[in-house]
Amino acid sequence: MLAAMPPTPTPTPAPGAPRVRERGDACPGALRLHSADDGHLARLRLPAGRLTERQVEVLAHAAETLGDGRISVTSRGNAELRGLAGDCGAELAALLAEAGLLPSPTHERVRNIVASPAAGLDGLGAADVQLWARELDERLCAAPWAAALSGRFLFVLDDGRGDVTGLGGDVTLVAVAPGAALLRLGDRTVRVAAADAPRAALAAARAFLTAAREAGTGAWRVRELPEGSGVDVRAALTTAGIASEPVREPLPPHGAPPALAPGPLGPAALHVLAPLGRFTAGRLRALLPADEVRFTPWRGAVVVGADPGRLPALEAHGLITRPDSPWAGVSACTGRPGCAKSLADVRADAVPGRPGLPVHYSGCERRCGHPHGDWVDVLAAPGGGYLVDGAPVPRTDLTPAVTTARTAPRTAPRTTR
Repeated sequence: MLAAMPPTPTPTPAPGAPRVRERGDACPGALRLHSADDGHLARLRLPAGRLTERQVEVLAHAAETLGDGRISVTSRGNAELRGLAGDCGAELAALLAEAGLLPSPTHERVRNIVASPAAGLDGLGAADVQLWARELDERLCAAPWAAALSGRFLFVLDDGRGDVTGLGGDVTLVAVAPGAALLRLGDRTVRVAAADAPRAALAAARAFLTAAREAGTGAWRVRELPEGSGVDVRAALTTAGIASEPVREPLPPHGAPPALAPGPLGPAALHVLAPLGRFTAGRLRALLPADEVRFTPWRGAVVVGADPGRLPALEAHGLITRPDSPWAGVSACTGRPGCAKSLADVRADAVPGRPGLPVHYSGCERRCGHPHGDWVDVLAAPGGGYLVDGAPVPRTDLTPAVTTARTAPRTAPRTTR
């Protein structure tokens, strides 16, 4: 059933107490629209960010005919359409289904799979985890029990270069040579054969659901499980017929992953960023022709099968094509007028500063869509103005303040706000 999604408050636990989720996950999807001040929004899960040429066209068409003409890329490489009419759900679903973007209506919100976007393209990495992502998605959609996962539960598949291990996955796979993968769930890591990696990730997710059910707190994410309610990953893998062995050394840290820079990726692919994380329908179509397009967690797109000689033309369309662009790494929440909670039109107020740390503009203290790792926090303040990493700054002084914050050395990363 298509429905507009009512707002769901998130209870804040007392210090030291486990989070208790008393309501089901109301995360928006493609079939469950969310009401906002600028209309309704739909969030479309794109495992590994992957789109065919036909799907790119359909997404652009849906944005133009049903929404506000723009496509937002999320920090998980998914897509959002905004400005939708409340009664367009059936038409949107039909468009997406015809293009193969809704393989399972019951599982469409749980297809949260991030994979190294350049895997298989530039000669780096120990395995093509894009192939793992496709197998995992097929297995996920074929498992009836998997529909019980939260729309926020995240699978992360890293090809060994370390670009996505720090994106906060609930189940993280890292390819290692020769022919093996490390699987992390919470603070536990095991080694499995690379051929078993997608099955192992799914088995770990099922083990989490069992632990969450036994804990009785309604946990959506692994980090929400109460202390002491560990997940027996090895037992779950054994039950699934997957050999594993414990690993003492930890995976790469959860800190800031190295963002994939805009520019060429080998001889036949390139990466571009969307200004403030939004493509217009026209800019999205400018990526074609392509063998495929992969949205990235850095709010851009990898264009597979594209000659790097196309970069100047894409820059002429307003896309970010160079790592030294001052707009590279700049993102913002929806802000006014689309969000009632926002204190400012942050997208209009955003300034780039010199290239450096990522910077995120937030209209309220929820800081929706902020990057992982270390970043410059620009927060709208009551009564006007902003806080830049906590320091009050008038709106007219944002440019020098952001420039300084992006390029100033830091004694310790500020990763939690």
